[in-house]
Amino acid sequence: MADSTLWWLLAGAAVAIELLTGTFYLLMLGVGMVAGALAAHAGTGQSTQLVVAAVVGGCALAGWHVLRKRRFTGSAGANANLNFDAGEPVHVDAWTVDHTATVRYRGTVWTAVPADGTPQGTGPHRVRKVDGSKLVVEKI
Repeated sequence: MADSTLWWLLAGAAVAIELLTGTFYLLMLGVGMVAGALAAHAGTGQSTQLVVAAVVGGCALAGWHVLRKRRFTGSAGANANLNFDAGEPVHVDAWTVDHTATVRYRGTVWTAVPADGTPQGTGPHRVRKVDGSKLVVEKI
């Protein structure tokens, strides 16, 4: 079997496994394997093919990791596009001494905390974000 055939089979297997698992990182390694196949078609030796595949796959992997970190910075709780609870109304009946309240939201009981740290009174409030298992709310 030719070296390029082995590289193409490995690249195809990486893409197939990526489709099953949904990890984009395997696709980047597949790009490296395609580079190894192209190096084999160019007639380079096996060690050069391995180096080309490792460098291209590693750079693609590192590039995707950096791009992903740069694009998805911040928490989902603070991003209204990712936090579907932001802007939803809740009703606060009473605040406790530790500045928390118990509210009913989405059919269950939640602990609410005021957005600015100090309760602004009872009545209707709006969810600003979800912080773990607590709703951060602001007075409407």
